[in-house]
Amino acid sequence: MIAETILSAVSAAGLGIAAVTAYRKRFLAATRIAAYSLIPIGLVLTGVVEWAVDTAFSPSAWLGFGLLGGAWLLLMTTRAVERRGGGTRKERKAAKSAQREAVAPGASAPSAGQAVLPAGQPVAKPKAAGSGDDFSDIEAILKKHGI
Repeated sequence: MIAETILSAVSAAGLGIAAVTAYRKRFLAATRIAAYSLIPIGLVLTGVVEWAVDTAFSPSAWLGFGLLGGAWLLLMTTRAVERRGGGTRKERKAAKSAQREAVAPGASAPSAGQAVLPAGQPVAKPKAAGSGDDFSDIEAILKKHGI
């Protein structure tokens, strides 16, 4: 009852502000203010406010909202675990073995700067004269990172 009275007063005040705005020849703004002012009284007349007040003070409604929140939290947690690679050990082991079988053992790509013979023996590229000293730091960094 109090909520309906307050919303009706807010609606009446908004309509008064819209009238003053229209008096100042700002008709577009006055129409917008009037539209917003009619929303609270419309909610009161449709019974939405009474339903919302009854829901807000109902312990069973809060229990229901809590259960819905808990269910949502459980679903989001399981999705996050799935995305991070969760699942059973058998599934992960089967995926790893399938990945290993997909690549032939001797079919790895040669690293940059090396040519591969048909027998799989790497052959080093010949170095240009005088270039060994300039790139020695870079070569050390690349060897450190396994490149």
